[in-house]
Amino acid sequence: MISTIAIIIIVVYLFLIGIFIYGFDMVNGFELQDLEPKNQFSIVIPFRNEADNLPQLLDSISRLNYPKNLFEVILVDDASSDNSVGLIRDFISNKSLGSTSNLLSEHNQGGIKVIQNIRVSNAPKKDAINSAITISKYEWIITTDADCILPTYWLDVFDEYIQTTDSDCIAAPVTYNVQQSFFDRFQTLDILSLQGITIGSFSIRKPFLCNGANFAYRKSVFKALEGFDGNTEIASGDDVFLLQKFIEKDAKKVRYLKSQKVIVTTRPVLNFQELIQQRLRWASKTSKSSNNFSKLVGLLVVLANLFCILIIPLVLFNLLMLKTALALCVIKFSIDFLLIYKATRFFKQKNVLFSFLFSSLLYPFFSIYIVVLSLFKSYKWKGRTFRK
Repeated sequence: MISTIAIIIIVVYLFLIGIFIYGFDMVNGFELQDLEPKNQFSIVIPFRNEADNLPQLLDSISRLNYPKNLFEVILVDDASSDNSVGLIRDFISNKSLGSTSNLLSEHNQGGIKVIQNIRVSNAPKKDAINSAITISKYEWIITTDADCILPTYWLDVFDEYIQTTDSDCIAAPVTYNVQQSFFDRFQTLDILSLQGITIGSFSIRKPFLCNGANFAYRKSVFKALEGFDGNTEIASGDDVFLLQKFIEKDAKKVRYLKSQKVIVTTRPVLNFQELIQQRLRWASKTSKSSNNFSKLVGLLVVLANLFCILIIPLVLFNLLMLKTALALCVIKFSIDFLLIYKATRFFKQKNVLFSFLFSSLLYPFFSIYIVVLSLFKSYKWKGRTFRK
């Protein structure tokens, strides 16, 4: 009986990940076509105590290869207690970056604005995005995070993709930009697996993941859908819950922009405790999802990882034959590696594969630990504690 259940779990897991791998290849890569820029963008960036990360973000903004009169940047301060706001204002006035073009001024059409978050709910980031959208000038909203670095042709790619497709909502790739230690590579492998699943799910028309660090949508549709109404009691989920709303309205206009020139990079967390808090935050929105397919995927992933943990006692107590156990482990390892390999090739991060074997041995224990912990524990985010 145990053997049959284990085989069913791994076979279904194999089938599911296999579909995502197939879907990953079916999403066509998008290349720039040198079209004349047309679309106008409001870039929304919530932040709280990000003085250490803002210089890199602001520098990447200054390097964007897009007409300055076609975009604005709205940074929303969520009660920072460090020098984040002062640092941004120095940048705006060119005091900290004397060589920066004066096109990046608070009074220019394509300038940078700093506003204060208007808190109205238990979701500070959603409130921050709402605060920015309220004063935004342009139809297309693009959200990213303050600890990110934007690629030079970021807006060019979004613009041409919008010009050549009928889109209301566009998800785009995100990865980590540091792989100095095993801990960094462990996190990178994790986010790459999520990106692989994300891309694959769009191809099979079952998208349920996206990342708010690289997410664009029409303001008019956002308002028609009443934005984040209906999930403001959940602190996180400014991306996936909104994605679901756009899908319910018109799934054909929800797309994934698969282009290496649009990849946004960010830093992995610095220590294990921060990683736990991050994953608890992610788990909190996953458990509240109304998407049955995402729940099915989550359940299968949990069961497959649980099997990897229980395999030794199952074999020792003769509940599972050693040959069967080894065969199932090889199947899971192989399909996971294929998904990760395709993601690393697209993101040009094949170096992290050197840590794949050891990460694969650790990940089942880590993931089940997070699942169990999320059932009982609140999480901390930006110095605040949130209930599940």
